Amino acid sequence: MSEQVIKLSNNAAERIKQIMSKAEKSAIGVRVGVKSGGCAGMSYIMEYAKEIKPNEEIIEDKGVKVFIDPKAIMYLLGTEMDYKKEQFSSQFVFKNPNETERCGCGESFKI
Repeated sequence: MSEQVIKLSNNAAERIKQIMSKAEKSAIGVRVGVKSGGCAGMSYIMEYAKEIKPNEEIIEDKGVKVFIDPKAIMYLLGTEMDYKKEQFSSQFVFKNPNETERCGCGESFKI
């Protein structure tokens, strides 16, 4: 078995479970991808997955399913997905060893 593209922290898995409990019945998991944009060139995107797309990587970990967009796999290899709750905000955080640069707001990164 090859190494998972991304690993989920316990916090991330718990948060995905909460999100999925409120999702439409048609949602089968969460999809993680990357898109061009942000001040450093790339940003992470998350959405409900309603179907499995061709060549998608499927990660089943800690009781949740995460689908990785095939175009994002090379950018996300070795990443740990975490969920941080702070006093005024809460967000998923991607600890990505492939990043060479990250913008100050934490919204985007460069490979």
